[in-house]
Amino acid sequence: MTIRTCSAALILGLWCSSLGAAPVAGPLGTLVSAYRESPSPARRNAIVSYIARHPKEGALGNLALGIAAYEQKNWAAAIARLKPLQGKLAPIDDYAAYYLALSRVESNDFGVTADDLAAARRNSPLNGKSWLVEARARKASAAADAVRLLREHYAELPQPEGDVTLADCYQAANLLAQAAEFYQKVYYHNLSGAAALRAAAALITLKDTMGSAYPPPGATQRLHHADRLMEAKEYAQARKEYQAVAAEAGGVEHDQALVRIGAVDFLDEKTAPAWKYLRDLAVGESPASAERLYYLAECARRRNDDAEMMSAVGQLAARYPQSPWRLKALTSAANRYLLLNRPQDYVPLYQAVYQDFPTAVPAALSHWKVAFQAYLHDAADASSLLREHLRQYPAHSSAGAALYFLGRRLERGGEVAGARVCYWKLAAAMENHYYAMLARERLKAAGPSAAATASASTGEIAQFVAGIRFSAPAPMATGAAAATEARIGRSRMLRSAGLNDLADAELRFGMRTDGQPALLAMELAASAATPHQAMRIMKSTSPEYLNVPVPAAPRKFWELLFPLPYKVDLLRTARERDLDPYLLAGLIRQESEFDPQALSRAKAYGLTQIRPATGRQYARKAGVSKVTARVLYQPAANLKIGSSILRSMLDQQGGKVEQTLAAYNAGPRMVVEWMAWSAYREPAEFVESIPFTETRDYVQAVLRNAEMYRRLYP
Repeated sequence: MTIRTCSAALILGLWCSSLGAAPVAGPLGTLVSAYRESPSPARRNAIVSYIARHPKEGALGNLALGIAAYEQKNWAAAIARLKPLQGKLAPIDDYAAYYLALSRVESNDFGVTADDLAAARRNSPLNGKSWLVEARARKASAAADAVRLLREHYAELPQPEGDVTLADCYQAANLLAQAAEFYQKVYYHNLSGAAALRAAAALITLKDTMGSAYPPPGATQRLHHADRLMEAKEYAQARKEYQAVAAEAGGVEHDQALVRIGAVDFLDEKTAPAWKYLRDLAVGESPASAERLYYLAECARRRNDDAEMMSAVGQLAARYPQSPWRLKALTSAANRYLLLNRPQDYVPLYQAVYQDFPTAVPAALSHWKVAFQAYLHDAADASSLLREHLRQYPAHSSAGAALYFLGRRLERGGEVAGARVCYWKLAAAMENHYYAMLARERLKAAGPSAAATASASTGEIAQFVAGIRFSAPAPMATGAAAATEARIGRSRMLRSAGLNDLADAELRFGMRTDGQPALLAMELAASAATPHQAMRIMKSTSPEYLNVPVPAAPRKFWELLFPLPYKVDLLRTARERDLDPYLLAGLIRQESEFDPQALSRAKAYGLTQIRPATGRQYARKAGVSKVTARVLYQPAANLKIGSSILRSMLDQQGGKVEQTLAAYNAGPRMVVEWMAWSAYREPAEFVESIPFTETRDYVQAVLRNAEMYRRLYP
């Protein structure tokens, strides 16, 4: 069967086979990948020789050689390889057409027309780029036409390449003011990249050419550029930009630039000068004044001056009650008191957040902090707050916790049947989440006899729970549609030619356009070189995967998300240390995603993320003679040491898994402090009380991971 006549059934068969194993690039793909990565005459000749021996793969091989020649800026060689492929490479003839047209334009052959690029406009990821190529071809002889073309297809253009090409065309059409506008747009919104460099150089030329007619960039644009520099932690350059804006601009931009000079110092850890500067700074009544008060509050928070912090928060409430800077100040101050376990201070602040900013992103979490505090201390309004949370924020990540603790409160009050209603709903609607796991445990503990405890209020509880509308993922397709089959077939042809980057882009384009993103994500992940790369692809392309019921997706979907490499070593090590292997797997997934070469910002290495100093403490007990970075990158050695650390910490925490995981993430000292905050009635109360979001999420995620591994690999 030729490439041209490859049927949809064959493509579907290929896709189905990928559920068992990742697609493997054949010898041609291997040769091309090596050549593109490190070009040499010998590697090129190996491809040419392979094509000669395998004429059926000749078109694919020449496509790969043509694209490689383009990448090496050998336009003539690219054209020679690609031109004979016209009409011979279905269903991926758009790639041959596009790279041929692009190579022609690069070699100053501006005869490229819409007909030459027609193949690249048939549901192809190259569509947007094709308009840029055609515009560049028209620019030399019909620049105004090129401008019109790009304007008509502006929404399809890749950015910032689209804007800088449009600016080039305006300049060629002698529409210099419009050219300057688009060059400025690119330059002031992008800190790096080829487009930003082109724009910067073009602006210098235009400024010299236009003289007094050159349109100066707006203060808003320049302020945005300085903001980008500050976000990128280029503090010295950002400070210069803000100073320039403040010197030349007027109005609110002038005041904002002045305030952000102080903000730069604060973010650069120069708290004392930032505080003094902002304290003495006078600006008008405007958003800049609210921003100044926010940074004054932040300086005070960092200096542990609660009185001054709350003074700034109070001024924001009095003068700018609806300002986003007040919202940020409220949230920051509340979080400070949360870390210090001062509920009498943080509860009113969180209340102000959700009462005064009910639609803002922090409102849901702020309401949850208040509701959980009421639950933890059995406040009279605890149940009403939990219900209110479920009514108002059913899509928030805290909704599962709210329903679980509502059930626990009912259970302790003797309403066991009502509690079971809560647990059943939670287990059914959020089956892969931490609190659903706890709900299933409560259902087992209550037993079937609990139904006899039903009271008159059970019906009301059931009605309330039935009305909760948790967020649900889009249904997952069980079979590939024709568009999905075709997209997978195209990607596999590209991959077999060693064009893996284009194959990946093909699948990602299909995820955005073809309607079955999960199936295309599986194909993309199955093509990854390692399990951890596959997992990251799945997590990024299927962010709602935890909301998908396990039976609703193919097993391969879950295996890609919850892989179990190094299984033999993991099981042996867990057995030797008397550890739950599912817990160990869940921890590794959260620590390193099973990447043996993982290195954290804190210089922790390998699967279980071990710092060398800690590793040396446990190495002898683990049977590892020497600890170096190289050793910690070895899965077997890392597992031995990491499991010894986990076993030791479990013993120190009396076998309490939640406390052990919190200590593994945040350190034993913090766990001692948090355990003293309350007389927790169950581990879930301790977990939800952890004030560090990272640690709280970590504990829940490891336990959830362990449960998923238990279900997938019984």
